[in-house]
Amino acid sequence: MTEIKMSKLLAPSFYDLAWDVLQYQHSNYWLKGGRGSTKSSFVSLMIVLGIMNDSDANAIVLRKAAAWLRDSVYDQYLWAIDKLGVADYWRESVSPMQLTYLPTGQQIRFKGADKPHKIKSQKFRRGYTKFKHYEEVSDFDGMEEIRSINQSLNRGGSNIITFYSYNPPASQNNWVNQASEQESLRSDTLVHLSDYRLVPTTWLGNEFLADAEQLKKDNPKSYAHEYLGEVTGTGAEVFNNITVREITADELNHFDKIYHGLDFGFAHDPLAYVEIYWDSARRRIFLFNEIYQVNLKNREAVALIKQINSRNERITADSASPGTIAEFRDLGLSVFGARKGPGSRDQGFKWLQDLREIVIDPQKCPNAYREFVGYELERDANGNFKAGYPDGNDHTLDATRYALESLMRKGGFRPWK
Repeated sequence: MTEIKMSKLLAPSFYDLAWDVLQYQHSNYWLKGGRGSTKSSFVSLMIVLGIMNDSDANAIVLRKAAAWLRDSVYDQYLWAIDKLGVADYWRESVSPMQLTYLPTGQQIRFKGADKPHKIKSQKFRRGYTKFKHYEEVSDFDGMEEIRSINQSLNRGGSNIITFYSYNPPASQNNWVNQASEQESLRSDTLVHLSDYRLVPTTWLGNEFLADAEQLKKDNPKSYAHEYLGEVTGTGAEVFNNITVREITADELNHFDKIYHGLDFGFAHDPLAYVEIYWDSARRRIFLFNEIYQVNLKNREAVALIKQINSRNERITADSASPGTIAEFRDLGLSVFGARKGPGSRDQGFKWLQDLREIVIDPQKCPNAYREFVGYELERDANGNFKAGYPDGNDHTLDATRYALESLMRKGGFRPWK
């Protein structure tokens, strides 16, 4: 297929991405975008072409529910075959749902993840699963489900390419928004954002464009989410001052005073230990180290903490369990109970909200990242926000409050007395 032919089928926002795929620059592509971005069209074209150019390549196209396949991705791939002008070389079938490349017998199979046993064993007459396409990946249950499927399919060949296409949910708390940010740190992964504004207007039609412009006037936030693919938030997020990025070795070398916080794990709750640097000049904190584990015995927890707190610097911990604090101190840690009081939890969260920036390294502190970003106010049956901060999934948040309580009390918060 010539470069000129492909340029007529791809929106300009996908030109560079197409070369990236053709040159095997990455193995995983997270393609997020709003309505009309043509990301699914791009994937279908690349996979059909990829199979025709590699006689050992096959593809599995997945949606969360098999019932959604026929009217979405299956028709999308038929469109790609027609647009490429190669329909005479392909045979279509809906039972089973698959497309077969006639010259070699290679296939594109369509599977629903609601029947996982039909995904695990994929044998082809020729070749292996070189391409995987998760359409509307946000409908899946999470990365654990995705990893399980990938482990079953990533066998038998090299240069395997996986596409994840989706419209980002509004809430940063949604697993796919968190996963794509974390996965983007991998050298074999590329995250790509597209929207309708670089798509030829004749492809979309006047009605589509008119609807987009009207929503832009009526509700700019909904427009940004639905048409531009932006994660706009639900309004329930507690912390809007979070920056998620790598904390560099150079920065770590300049952290001269470290604060340490500890929230004890009880029953099925995890023990959460965090290390934080306080940048007073810019009123920001850096979370760069954590321990987060359930069912830790006290002696095991102390040993893990000593590995990263090698100088045995002061640790401020939950004072609700003085016996545990005493045992940790007997085992050699400098642990002291937080001076909690009425209202200290709310004041602690307000102090953190008021910071200019909370910098979290998602590789070094994946659980702190997950809890801070995902911490949202609860709503009642009428959709109104409940008073107070919710309790639960806040173990690293509590450890952070304990670590920084001396700074919070300097601010004159009376409940800490």
